Amino acid sequence: MENWITSIMEQFGYAGILLLIALENVFPPIPSEVILTFGGFMTTYSSLTVTGVVIAATVGSILGAIVLYGIGYLINVDRLENWIDRYGRFLRLKKEDIRKADAWFDKYGYWTVLFCRMIPLIRSLISIPAGMSKMKFGVFLLFTTIGTLIWNVVLVSVGAAVGGSWEKIVEFMDVYSNIAYALIALCVVAGGYLLLRRRRKSKNS
Repeated sequence: MENWITSIMEQFGYAGILLLIALENVFPPIPSEVILTFGGFMTTYSSLTVTGVVIAATVGSILGAIVLYGIGYLINVDRLENWIDRYGRFLRLKKEDIRKADAWFDKYGYWTVLFCRMIPLIRSLISIPAGMSKMKFGVFLLFTTIGTLIWNVVLVSVGAAVGGSWEKIVEFMDVYSNIAYALIALCVVAGGYLLLRRRRKSKNS
């Protein structure tokens, strides 16, 4: 996949970067780290500039985020509750859990979108719960743009700085991704444990 990505970028320049980043947001397995760091490297030997690569990547990322926001917007909480009624028992989920999660996102969703835009894989998927919670589109767009811009500027600038060693940055980002996923998994496990303990206390009382 890496060779396919770099060949499209070399052939189509800014347009290729915009397209690939848009696809990366809709199909997270496409690694933005490769696109952005290689894009930075391309500025050292082609007519591309760091500013141009950042702009193209940011526009593509916003377009992809809007698509996923729209998908989330169509998956309303009522539909999700119907699904929980059918299959929630297998995951130990209740409709109340969905409402609580939705209320939490209503309260902290803006900052969640901002920070999650800087975590691989999740940076794309976070647009779906934002749409589901009916987050104000203008605010969603603002925080998405800020988070995306930070992510793009850092990786493109680093790619330009290290030049031909850009692949080492991708390897470092793999380590960063694994650490981020491990922390998120711990948070999920801790949240699940606290939820189960709270339920047991409520039953006993």
